[in-house]
Amino acid sequence: MRILIIGLGSIARKHIAALRNIDPDVEILALRSSRGATGCDGVRDIYDISALKDTDIDFAIISTPTSEHIGSIMTARHIGCPLFIEKPIYHTLECESAVKDLMMSGVLTYVACNLRFLDCIRYVKNAVETRGVAVNEVNVYCGSYLPEWRKGVDFRDVYSSKPEMGGGVNIDLIHEIDYLYWIFGSPENTVKVLRNNSTLGIRAVDYANYTMDYGNFCASVVLNYYRRDYRRTLEIVWEDETWLCDLSANKVTRTSDGHVIFRSDKSIPDTYEDQMRYFVELVKNDRNKSINTVGDALNVLKICL
Repeated sequence: MRILIIGLGSIARKHIAALRNIDPDVEILALRSSRGATGCDGVRDIYDISALKDTDIDFAIISTPTSEHIGSIMTARHIGCPLFIEKPIYHTLECESAVKDLMMSGVLTYVACNLRFLDCIRYVKNAVETRGVAVNEVNVYCGSYLPEWRKGVDFRDVYSSKPEMGGGVNIDLIHEIDYLYWIFGSPENTVKVLRNNSTLGIRAVDYANYTMDYGNFCASVVLNYYRRDYRRTLEIVWEDETWLCDLSANKVTRTSDGHVIFRSDKSIPDTYEDQMRYFVELVKNDRNKSINTVGDALNVLKICL
């Protein structure tokens, strides 16, 4: 395989590691904006997209900062290859026209929301589709401590703290809204509260609270950047019992008696390779639609914003 990467930050390096596990002989090219930028071992830097005019590229990975996604997508479209786009699709809804044009082009797109490949989330989705028991309430929570996300880096200087770069907990942790959309579809109505008044003292949103109305039940989503003891959970209040899905432990527990209904030995980092294998197979088999197209990602962004 020959892959182009636009944006060579920390998330791109996770995708590179996944690609090399899948195909040790993969050739990776990185489109760089500066010759002085730090490179990556085994990755060939290029500085002009026209250098690929006569080069076959299997697909391109878009992993620039969120605020640069649409520009990077437009650059990659010159190659005419499938696009693997890091979430979210963009940080504002000004992307709608570009997304619709991309959908009309017929190019294969996948927006990388890797929690769709976490075993406990997949178990819950299957239960919702097959269990035949009504859902009365859903509660989602994700709290983590932004200053510990990137060791040795001042958290106030990274894009997560800067709204103009696509930062904010509602954008960074759009995974939670995305997997609810994947499991339950689009809500009938959404009410939200977004704040940045915590002791972190950043300009970007550091607390987000959503109520998503699905008609027969509501889903509550709470996200924050300031919780020191990391917690990431999905609670399903069924008609007959309540399940707690602990994403960090990759297990589902019945809350009434603590019985573990489902457990997986995999963890969230494993999902990066699983989703990459999924996309590689789509490309190899000439598929034209993924489980999370740019159209789906736009729908999720509309819920978020």
